[in-house]
Amino acid sequence: MKIDGVFEGGGVRGIAHVGAICALEKQGYKWERVAGTSAGAIIAALLAAGYSCTELKGIINNIDYHQFIKKTLLDKIPFIGKGLSAWTKLGIYSNDFLETWLEDILHKKGIHHFGDLSNPQNLKIIASDISNGKMVIFPDDLPKYGFKSHNFSIAKAVKMSSTIPFYFEPIKWKTPKWKQPCYMVDGGILSNYPIWIFDSPAIPHWPTFGFHFVRDEIQAEPVPYTEPISMFKGLFKTMMQAHDLRHLDKETKARTITIPTGTITSTKFQLTTAEKEWLYESGFHAAEKFLQSWNFKRYVNQYRNGNQVRKTYQQSQNLDA
Repeated sequence: MKIDGVFEGGGVRGIAHVGAICALEKQGYKWERVAGTSAGAIIAALLAAGYSCTELKGIINNIDYHQFIKKTLLDKIPFIGKGLSAWTKLGIYSNDFLETWLEDILHKKGIHHFGDLSNPQNLKIIASDISNGKMVIFPDDLPKYGFKSHNFSIAKAVKMSSTIPFYFEPIKWKTPKWKQPCYMVDGGILSNYPIWIFDSPAIPHWPTFGFHFVRDEIQAEPVPYTEPISMFKGLFKTMMQAHDLRHLDKETKARTITIPTGTITSTKFQLTTAEKEWLYESGFHAAEKFLQSWNFKRYVNQYRNGNQVRKTYQQSQNLDA
């Protein structure tokens, strides 16, 4: 059966997405359209390029996650480097490695631009334009910035979607339409779990599965915000935890594969081999459990029939607005 997939952002926890993907492919599901935010955008891009579960597992096992937080010249200054980088560059690390790494992997499948895909509309990447205060959906919104949808780099769009505030320098995006650059950051600020993105007024012919992370509740020690850098870090951490604990309505829960990620945070780039394997297995078993009770006809009858279809679609459009 065909399926659409929507992958939540979650930093290094994206490894668990691969486990869930493998469980679905094992049951014969095939990807039609995919979308994602941040780490979910990386997974969606690789699936859209034609990477299989086995290939994805090989990729995540061979990643050196330390490469994603390479220090800039300012970072290397003892004691004050990170603070200087945060103040002058608006982020501690550069996110350039991600774009280069992903560009190379996509190139192996002959993919570079959205137009290289068999259908560019089968991939949606979510980012946040903090200059204009709005969510950006690639490739749909590219014409609004003066670009043609088909010849824009997928890796660049994913880089924008994955630029976690505070940790990474925001992307200065120079566009044909605006004189000043647009500052782009992680799509998770505005829509970390865009489960609505493929919804329409019509009754669906195949399901859309969402992939949502949940962490163990952690009672953290209170953080003394004695200076701006620690305060901004706390704001971002709060935002990401709010996404984890966000309420999901019944219709969303019915098509969501909920993946436990223990106490592993989005920015724990120093993962052990055991932690990587645990995340993968957690995703795999979560998808297996979900499929045991999943019934597409029942879902359509309950949530996507008649007036309910129009109501759900209208709600998704309100979120988009």
